[in-house]
Amino acid sequence: MKQGKIFYNQVVERSQLVSDADRLTESLSELPLPVAKPVLIVVSGLPGAGKSFFCRRLVERLSAIILESDVLRRMLFPQPDYSQTESMRLFKAIRLLAERLLRRGFCIIMDATNLSERYREYFYSIAERLDVKLIVVSVEAPPSLVKERLAARLGNLKERSEADWEVYMKMKPSVEKITRKHYVVDTSRDITPVIDRVMREIGRR
Repeated sequence: MKQGKIFYNQVVERSQLVSDADRLTESLSELPLPVAKPVLIVVSGLPGAGKSFFCRRLVERLSAIILESDVLRRMLFPQPDYSQTESMRLFKAIRLLAERLLRRGFCIIMDATNLSERYREYFYSIAERLDVKLIVVSVEAPPSLVKERLAARLGNLKERSEADWEVYMKMKPSVEKITRKHYVVDTSRDITPVIDRVMREIGRR
């Protein structure tokens, strides 16, 4: 009886996961052309560090789909509560979505805080399983600049993230060292040299 209940719960959870990934897929705008050798770029950094800025600059040079967790969260949860349960459901769906898109030949840029190595490992394993190039980028900025950026977000209805300075300070102790080869970019400076290096590694100019 107990095993039957466990199996039923697993089926329900899998059904929910597939449904969530389908909804996220439908929310994507016009897709770029697929390529023979797609890449997975995992971006990591605290709120206000400039992750989305870096990703937008990168897609000016690379035909890729940006999976921005703040945007995708609102697709699944119009009134998000940012609970652990909600985040776990969201990122399971995002990982399935990323794998689907990579299999179809799309380059993927994962724009999320990705502060824990344990959670980054999920993306590492996707790249290894699909045999696609993995690039990891750590985005940072001086705290004083981050504080200014987060303050400027307040009241901006177009802002996708609700994180403020208090959230930044709470998340800061959870930053874990990236164990894989990675790039570090400081968005208070010119980020072009790092983008150039990423493009060279991918094999594109």
